[in-house]
Amino acid sequence: MKNLDIYCVTDKKLDFLEKTNLKLVGVGKEKFSEKYLKCDTKKNIYHKEKYYSELAFHYWYWQNILPNEKQDWIGFCQKRRFWINPEKDQNLITPENLNEFLLSEIDDKLSKSESFICSPVNLTGVKKMKMIKRGWKNLIKDPNIFFNNQKHTIALHFDMHHGYNNLNKAINLLDSENKRDFFDFVNNKTYFNPHIMCISRPDILEKWFKSLFSWLERCESEFGFNNLKGYDTQRLYAYLAERYLSYWFQKYTKFREIPWTVIQI
Repeated sequence: MKNLDIYCVTDKKLDFLEKTNLKLVGVGKEKFSEKYLKCDTKKNIYHKEKYYSELAFHYWYWQNILPNEKQDWIGFCQKRRFWINPEKDQNLITPENLNEFLLSEIDDKLSKSESFICSPVNLTGVKKMKMIKRGWKNLIKDPNIFFNNQKHTIALHFDMHHGYNNLNKAINLLDSENKRDFFDFVNNKTYFNPHIMCISRPDILEKWFKSLFSWLERCESEFGFNNLKGYDTQRLYAYLAERYLSYWFQKYTKFREIPWTVIQI
């Protein structure tokens, strides 16, 4: 019997997605058929979707489905990014055969872990011109960033792409149990596990969502919504969650990094 359900959030109707065994979730302006779950009913934050991205569904799932969840394992992915069976060669994947490569169950070998997060992305080797254009405030504080790849941290990357000092402001709103550890994590790590994608057991997801959304609610008092403009800043809460996920599952669970793939659409 299948022991894993994976929810895939999309803002577009895509034929190849409808041919998979993923549980599809429709968000955004497009009209979706009954094949797709919606997250604008019951207890929800759908009015924040353009700022929270797929987290609007994650919140809805946490509030309305998770309390009565019967499945052993639950996962989340996106319209372009998917969990891949570690035993298969992802170089052979196409939109048409995607379902054959998707992770579909947690076998005995995988079940030795408590959670699964995406294999990491490396942040080192930022191009010099990009550093000057986007990271000049960081360079003023520490010119060695320009020459030392080990200073190309999560915090630097966030400052360059999602608003200078926004991550620090958000960290200051974390609870005392996580504030120092998360600060150290983002200022020392040169990689992170991306995409707000995870797989875990319902009891662990309950703890994760409680920690995440209580923090993001406090962040709203700092950043609000009116000044969040442009692709890299409008979804600030999603980008904060992405970095926090990497930290949280590493700290609180017996995690494993597993492959994921991108389908160009």
